[in-house]
Amino acid sequence: VQLQASGGGLVQAGGSLRLSCAASGPTFSRYDVGWFRQAPGKEREFVVAISWTGGRTFYADSVKGRFTISRDNAKNTVYLQMNSLKPEDTAVYYCAADNGPLLGPPRVDGMDYWGKGTQVTVSS
Repeated sequence: VQLQASGGGLVQAGGSLRLSCAASGPTFSRYDVGWFRQAPGKEREFVVAISWTGGRTFYADSVKGRFTISRDNAKNTVYLQMNSLKPEDTAVYYCAADNGPLLGPPRVDGMDYWGKGTQVTVSS
């Protein structure tokens, strides 16, 4: 599975962005997908994840109520809608896929496939 994240950019605090994670491979629809982020000088951290059916989602407390993950398996794409963005959301955002099962917030070292990140910068 090859993953490509896109949709990052520069936005003012309170604004919105939608990230996309496009995947190649006929079996992508069977993979759980997570979004992670890494700010300068910090470790990569979990943001949100969705099961392969879309039936289970997990969110980091810091983004609950502001971010929404969804997927369109027909398009091999997972989306991350980010609203009410804050300067502390500034980071490189990565999508990652795992064979599952997704039973809780996934660990960074538990993901099988990673895409290149996309930069999100939120100005105050």
